[in-house]
Amino acid sequence: METADRYRAFAEQEVRGYSPCYEHWCLGIAGDTELLALIDTLPVHKRQPNLILGAARYLGVTVGPFEEFKDFLITNWPGIRDVATTRRTQTNEVGRTATLLPLLARHGSDPVALIEFGASAGLCLYPDRYSYTYDDGPALDPRDGRSTVVLPCATTGNPPLPTELPNVVHRAGIDLNPLDVRDPEDVRWLESLVWPEQRNRLDRLRRAAAIARENPPHLVRGDLSNALADLVHEAPSDIPVIVFGSAVLLYLARTDRAAFPAMMRELPCEWITNEPPGVVDFATDALPAGPADVHLVLASNGVPMAYTRPHGQSLDWFGKR
Repeated sequence: METADRYRAFAEQEVRGYSPCYEHWCLGIAGDTELLALIDTLPVHKRQPNLILGAARYLGVTVGPFEEFKDFLITNWPGIRDVATTRRTQTNEVGRTATLLPLLARHGSDPVALIEFGASAGLCLYPDRYSYTYDDGPALDPRDGRSTVVLPCATTGNPPLPTELPNVVHRAGIDLNPLDVRDPEDVRWLESLVWPEQRNRLDRLRRAAAIARENPPHLVRGDLSNALADLVHEAPSDIPVIVFGSAVLLYLARTDRAAFPAMMRELPCEWITNEPPGVVDFATDALPAGPADVHLVLASNGVPMAYTRPHGQSLDWFGKR
């Protein structure tokens, strides 16, 4: 996809209705030959809208008219280029645990081990430490009471909503560049990846990071294609091991994506994916019609179960209970 098309699609399909600022800036970039020429000096995988916009915000750009944003990008391009080439798009959207929870909690009160690929700072490894509200139902809280992080989620299709949170006794993650919740610069980078105007996402990111700092997750640096198996084998062998990831596989080369399901079937674990349509080959009949703005397909052990939105806003269930 050409850079202009990528930024236009990001504006129209992802941030529209969620971030007027990013929509305005990305449409501006898509029509600006000077900025497109700058962005095209980067490697293809570093031209992502979230990465460039996050780098600009990391360096201090403020919400404002496109012309001011353009001036900031041109003036600060060497710094933006450095941030973009050394950082990755690692949005640690804790809201996704609300859509993952029906699969993460299916073992009830039995102890489970969680392993996340593309873990970023590992904030989604704490589904047992957050509170949830589904539709108009009662809150689902940790055993010690209401969490400082409360995740709302709208549902359709009668999903198997849990009545208790998972009993997580082991949690680990893998990432090409793990982020440390104890490092202020890593946390600031995570904050820079939250879209403008979405103060609620920023607040819950900070609260989730505070929870993780109390007991930091075990994160390892590595490629999931050749290092994930080690984490699975290191987990306790006498309890269910659940491996999961959300909006990660789309960043892999096509050959690695294609090999992922077969690799997971060889490992002694359950596995959950939550990826855009077409990223995972489910080898099943065509997916059912979903919401017009569907972004992700939630699947359990390679079987698609639901459509979800990228920040955990909704869960549209169509799978077996």
